[in-house]
Amino acid sequence: MLLDTPVTLGVQLQPQHTPYELIREAVTRAEGMGVDILFNWDHFFPLSGDPDGMHFESWTELAAWAEQTERVQFGALVNCNSYRNPDLQADMARTVDHISAKGGEGRFIFATGSGWFERDYAEYGYEFGTAGSRLDDLAEGLERITARWERLNPPPTRRIPVMIGGAGEKKTLRLVARYADYWHSFTAPDGLAHKISVIEDWAARDGRDVSDLVVSNELRRRTTEDADALHAGGVRLFTLALSGPDFDWALVERWLRWRDAHNSAGA
Repeated sequence: MLLDTPVTLGVQLQPQHTPYELIREAVTRAEGMGVDILFNWDHFFPLSGDPDGMHFESWTELAAWAEQTERVQFGALVNCNSYRNPDLQADMARTVDHISAKGGEGRFIFATGSGWFERDYAEYGYEFGTAGSRLDDLAEGLERITARWERLNPPPTRRIPVMIGGAGEKKTLRLVARYADYWHSFTAPDGLAHKISVIEDWAARDGRDVSDLVVSNELRRRTTEDADALHAGGVRLFTLALSGPDFDWALVERWLRWRDAHNSAGA
């Protein structure tokens, strides 16, 4: 991985327990503060707090963010492959990409995973299957999505970057090696070197160069010392989850200062 890649900060605005007007305001504020990427998540019910609390759907939000914002990149952390036909996902991603372009290239990141939250599946009528079957579906889905992007008219404004979340070495990291521009996980600093070597081994079998793969990880409940260790291990995209309705903007400011200090030191 390219260790001289600038540090970027992504903020996940969790689409739960918060009226949409406050989420809209948060999107504008985060972009104005200089956040690099905005994320939501792709679920149908809250993941914390009241399980039946207020919640909004991911892709509808993302289309609104595409129109609302001017600079920031954005996506779901992460899309669930199970919830939508893969060719439809490709078309949705292409459309959101165009909405966000505004005379230039689009800003959408297609971040995806195999899914895990059983309540979503049960209440919305999707087959839950097994962890293995969902990963197999993701593999098939990514093949169809990337193929569909080549056939759409108009095509995406750019090669839409793909992020894959997860750290399983037999299936997930193989998909990372084959398709991803970003790899996102919760891997601890002392485990990064091994996971990256697994990705590189899979990529070598496919004949793909992953030297520019961006490694992504979480900042939640982590100290600056933890983040420094992740940075030393190759992480360059750091994501911070925020819960509303009282978003912690002081925490965002602190991590933006940390980002800028690292980028200044490497300049």
